[in-house]
Amino acid sequence: QVKLVESGGGLVQAGGSLRLSCAASGMGFRNWAMAWYRQAPGKERELVATITSGSSTNYADSVKGRFTISRDNAKNTVYLQMNSLKPEDTAVYYCKSAAFWGQGTQVTVSS
Repeated sequence: QVKLVESGGGLVQAGGSLRLSCAASGMGFRNWAMAWYRQAPGKERELVATITSGSSTNYADSVKGRFTISRDNAKNTVYLQMNSLKPEDTAVYYCKSAAFWGQGTQVTVSS
């Protein structure tokens, strides 16, 4: 059974940094593309970043240059390093692979 568990969210001041982690189990992690999404209150869930099995990456325009997605296949974990955080980055962040979603982790950026 595929399971994705996010961690690393929290409260941070604008301009600060956080690193999110998503630990995967029950899947051949190294062969799967992974993605981070986020959903702010009252808004639709949006794609933040993706990473392929070959570690090619793509980002939403709103986070380019500030966020970095990476993966560690030995640890079955994908990361999202978030720098220069803004209040508009406040959201629940979700890890996704194929049809599977994690439970989400809250990120709150205060101004």
